Amino acid sequence: MQKYLKLLNFRLDVVVKDICGLTGLTIIKGICNGNLDPESLSEHRHYNCRKSKEEIALALKGNNRKDYLFGLKQEYESYLFFQKKIDQCDRQISRFIKQQINTDVKKKPLVAEKKPHKRVNKNAVKHLDLNQAAYQYFEGVDLMKVEGMSHSTILTIMSEIGPEGFKKFPTAKQFTSWLRLAPNNKISGGRVLSSRIPKGSNRLKIALRQAANAIGNLKDTHLSNFFKRVAFRKGRQAAVSATARKLAVILWNMVTKKMQYNPPTEYLFLDQKRKLKLVQRIRKSIAKLDLKPEDVGFATT
Repeated sequence: MQKYLKLLNFRLDVVVKDICGLTGLTIIKGICNGNLDPESLSEHRHYNCRKSKEEIALALKGNNRKDYLFGLKQEYESYLFFQKKIDQCDRQISRFIKQQINTDVKKKPLVAEKKPHKRVNKNAVKHLDLNQAAYQYFEGVDLMKVEGMSHSTILTIMSEIGPEGFKKFPTAKQFTSWLRLAPNNKISGGRVLSSRIPKGSNRLKIALRQAANAIGNLKDTHLSNFFKRVAFRKGRQAAVSATARKLAVILWNMVTKKMQYNPPTEYLFLDQKRKLKLVQRIRKSIAKLDLKPEDVGFATT
């Protein structure tokens, strides 16, 4: 669709971050329905869009070639078709997970802690509260509490290995070795010749590495501090592998030993950080001005 928009000189990609978002798709639908007036198309702007209606209208002054319009319409119809298929897959995944949970009497009454601050990607599985489903699926172990763990990572763990798959490995070392995240030490005469991670990959290893890469962008968390220490000494690539291995060990311990995630440094969401900083600032002001509770009208017991 973006290719045909450029050929039509509709620079929608310049004024919209994602052409498959709310504003982009509504405008494309209007073009496919025969509406080629820039001013009229700019009325489809969603209120969250950063660009104004005037800027969007300027970007939609195209050449209106009929052959390119036909190609755009074909691509738009293909997009809708595949979105329908993806929705059917999401419903089937949701149905399967709920079936797994409902067949176990112990899993059904479990209730997970809500995490409104966890960002839900638009490509995440719909028709399912994955936070609650994962908590029940892993028998009361809250994997979503681990920083860096997204909905897609949790779904990959559920589809690739599941709770029973973790238990097939006697130790966390064997689990990380199976994932090819542990160093392959080559020793001769007591001297380490190489400690590179062996080649090979699978979907779970890729998901953990992506989660580790996301952890590297966080601030003031237990795992992000570990990531930055390794990255300072050996570079970001090595830090991604080391953090992915650490994540695998944490997940193995949580699932096999029914342990909850309890990091030395607690992970705080953005509003929690703001609240903590505000409390610290107020405490400093009270100490600086030497105020007593009765001076500010606080009742104490």
